[in-house]
Amino acid sequence: MHTPHGDVLGCSYRWPGGQYCAIHTDRGIIGCGLYDCSIATRFGMAIAIARGTPKHPLVEPEDLLTAHIAEVSEAAAAMGVIVGMTGNEALRQLLLRSPFTS
Repeated sequence: MHTPHGDVLGCSYRWPGGQYCAIHTDRGIIGCGLYDCSIATRFGMAIAIARGTPKHPLVEPEDLLTAHIAEVSEAAAAMGVIVGMTGNEALRQLLLRSPFTS
């Protein structure tokens, strides 16, 4: 995917009765509710989770850009990703801030 903040890998997977999507960067992931922030934190991985609803499911990676972040790992928080921002704002933080700088 081409974004104003840089190129990223967008993924979407479907199976009967479900789906998930994610945006992968070299510094972390913006994903749907399938991912677990506590596990990502344990491994030092930056991840920001958005959750869809039955009325507005997150199907394509582009859907994550307008969704609001509901949960973040410690590494993502250290990069400035906060609950409530949009996926697009979180993506900007992941692409512009290294976890090793303040």
